Amino acid sequence: MRIDLRYGRGVLPLTLPGDADVTVVRKPVMPLLADPHAAIASALDQPVGTRPLVEIARGASTACIAICDITRPVPNHLFLRPMIERLLAAGIPATGITVLIATGLHRPNEGEELAELIGDPSVLDTVRVENHFARDDAAHVDLGRTETRGTVVRIDRRFVEADIRIATGLVEPHFMAGYSGGRKVIAPGLAHAETITTFHSSRFMADLAAVNCNFVGNPLHEEQLEIVKLVGGALALNTIIDEDRNLSFVNFGEILQSHHEAVDFVREFCEVSVPRQFSTVVTSAAGYPLDKTYYQTVKGMVGAMDILAPGGELIIVSECSEGMGSPEFVESQRRLVELGPKAFLESILKKSHASIDEWQTQMQLKPMAIGGITLCTTGLNPDDHSLTGVRVVNSLDEAVAESVSRGSVSRGNGVSRGDGSIAVIPEGPYVVPFFREPVSAAT
Repeated sequence: MRIDLRYGRGVLPLTLPGDADVTVVRKPVMPLLADPHAAIASALDQPVGTRPLVEIARGASTACIAICDITRPVPNHLFLRPMIERLLAAGIPATGITVLIATGLHRPNEGEELAELIGDPSVLDTVRVENHFARDDAAHVDLGRTETRGTVVRIDRRFVEADIRIATGLVEPHFMAGYSGGRKVIAPGLAHAETITTFHSSRFMADLAAVNCNFVGNPLHEEQLEIVKLVGGALALNTIIDEDRNLSFVNFGEILQSHHEAVDFVREFCEVSVPRQFSTVVTSAAGYPLDKTYYQTVKGMVGAMDILAPGGELIIVSECSEGMGSPEFVESQRRLVELGPKAFLESILKKSHASIDEWQTQMQLKPMAIGGITLCTTGLNPDDHSLTGVRVVNSLDEAVAESVSRGSVSRGNGVSRGDGSIAVIPEGPYVVPFFREPVSAAT
């Protein structure tokens, strides 16, 4: 039996014996839009909760379109040009339109990478395309504090002061904020470092509601909704793609209402109920561009952890073509290795603000508390292996065979030592399996 897992720009095959007890966890087959260009045009002209884009933009002199950075496979090449054409048709001059890359605290996207991100040379030739820099104090507007938790809200001036504000992105599960897209493109995407480190602090990350696919009581989501109001509202274009990165859904409209509609659509596919847990769970970081760094790889670990039996082993494949990630993340991982998980967590729970990228290390502790973690990669420098805090191997097949032979200590849920149960999640964090025990029939 061969199962291909997304890895870099290709796949990494997993070969298993024909008699292996394997459950492959995938989305149900998603509908595809027969004509993506027509669907995008229809979305822009028949929006959710507001008037068509051309009508909204009439009389405006500036517009800012926020897009996700290179770590998200958003189909910018499909929608940026028709969106810009409508803004121009409404009378906004090309010099008044800015495409703003919502980098959050990630590095800027430039050169060939920028061209790849935009995907349409005419966009680069027509309007300004610029990066957000979260540590540039003068580039942000102070909008006050959120009412609920008192988060300082500082957002990129180019977005806040634009007459037309549009957030664009991919709607997918997010391991902290419930779902990506919409309001999340604004914060943390366009937020100042002070804002990001406040609502990515350890107290937010430790909240039991700050998890994949959940909005109810989720402190990040609730803060993001307040931030949208402080900004003065916005529009959003939301996209959803299938396992092969084809467009399955697109809408446009008022940011909260349109995002809610997109989430309702994608839930039916990415939240997968699984009736058992497994001694071995094999997953991916979803391939390029999500698996460029170990930092991004953590999402795949967290996404798979609900179906990992206590004491079992989670094996994740990730190319890590750019290494570990930011220097701040490397330092956080170094502290994890030196202090150990318990002492590391205790040290950060005392702080009101997170150190930059420290939250990703905190999220890694969640699957580590359930079982062992093995990373299969070819991209990391051997000197960085120890900084991951997990076991690092080169051979996926060997890692899975060893895990199956070791089995898992029985903790209920039908898993016993040596039972050989394997779950495979080829698409990584785009699919979130949830363990749900079957309901017994009434006697």
